[in-house]
Amino acid sequence: MTRVHDMGGRFGDGPVVPDAVDAPVFPQEWHGRALAVTLAAGFLGQWNIDISRHARERLSPKDYTRFSYYEKWISALADLLVEQGVLTLADLRGAEQEGPHPLASRTLKAEAVSAALSKGGPADRPSNVPVQYEIGQNVRTVHPASNRLVDGGHTRLPAYAAGAEGRVLRVHGSHVLPDSNAHGLGESPEPLYAVVFAASELWAAPENPKDEVVLDLWQSYLEPS
Repeated sequence: MTRVHDMGGRFGDGPVVPDAVDAPVFPQEWHGRALAVTLAAGFLGQWNIDISRHARERLSPKDYTRFSYYEKWISALADLLVEQGVLTLADLRGAEQEGPHPLASRTLKAEAVSAALSKGGPADRPSNVPVQYEIGQNVRTVHPASNRLVDGGHTRLPAYAAGAEGRVLRVHGSHVLPDSNAHGLGESPEPLYAVVFAASELWAAPENPKDEVVLDLWQSYLEPS
């Protein structure tokens, strides 16, 4: 199931216009606050990055198409906070709680932000799934581009690359599988590959046919070509 966020190669959405070199990082003050509160809420440990990405994808098409970038972030965060039981709708409307929140001890303090962000969240994991493809080997992505574990679920295989033939450029090792991790089914790590595709393989009329596109794709997204 392709959601409205999967826009790559789609006609009708207008050109991508890069920001000016001297453009501010946050054009509006609340943008920085939206980023900060989203990161702080993530450190409460109630969801992972794949769950948060799927929350943004699940915004209604009407809202997704009209919201700005950080409106998507803050709206998805509100959904997550309620879905995961961190807050209630009454809390979001400003109702006062009695006593400290049960997760108050996990609050990310201002003095710890720099170290926490520098540490990052590596997704490489050991796996018992053997590497199936070698560098230079031709492969084809599965078609359609959909989550094979959950109907309409999260996947990192873009629709424009479904059924396309490419070549393995690099083997990254084993990494958490988003299709599983986004739905509480475990990390299910498997081999991850950098696969290079000719632009003409992905689009009928590429602006520069000799261009190549490199995608990081999990092994279950691929089959022998």
